Amino acid sequence: MSDPLRDAARRVKLMGFDVDGVMTDGTIWFGPDGDSLKGFNTLDGHGLKMLAGAGVEVVIISGRSSAAVKLRAANLGITTALLGVENKREAMRELAAARGIDMSECGYMGDDIVDLPVLRACGFSAAPANAHFFVRQHVAWIAEAAGGRGAVREVCEYLLDARDALDALLRDCLH
Repeated sequence: MSDPLRDAARRVKLMGFDVDGVMTDGTIWFGPDGDSLKGFNTLDGHGLKMLAGAGVEVVIISGRSSAAVKLRAANLGITTALLGVENKREAMRELAAARGIDMSECGYMGDDIVDLPVLRACGFSAAPANAHFFVRQHVAWIAEAAGGRGAVREVCEYLLDARDALDALLRDCLH
């Protein structure tokens, strides 16, 4: 029997992520010179690398600009990090069009109401456990973990499992 959510996850070729509240816990630390500092979860980072290794393009689309995010993206091998984006849905549509893929083959993970337009436009949508209440009502999949605390890793593993790629990755780790 077909599972529509799993089928949508299996079709994802381009997966976008918000940063604050998704890849981080949403806390922004400001240094004395106005530099912003963010904490990223290493488990999430490895999940993003595994997802990319399985052929899913990983992109960051965030409303805030941050040198820390640029550095994190480069560290993870994410070549498309769109920062300071006001219209995330349009940014995702442009990325999909440039790659010749349909929005039904795109996914996005966001946590706040500003993410709803892109979440609703993608074929697969996800949120961390602590996403805004209204967002949780409008996404297809909700992580058990909070943003910055493993939610990204969970969605990566869900997408990998839907592609029947997770078991092989885990087996490879045992040898």
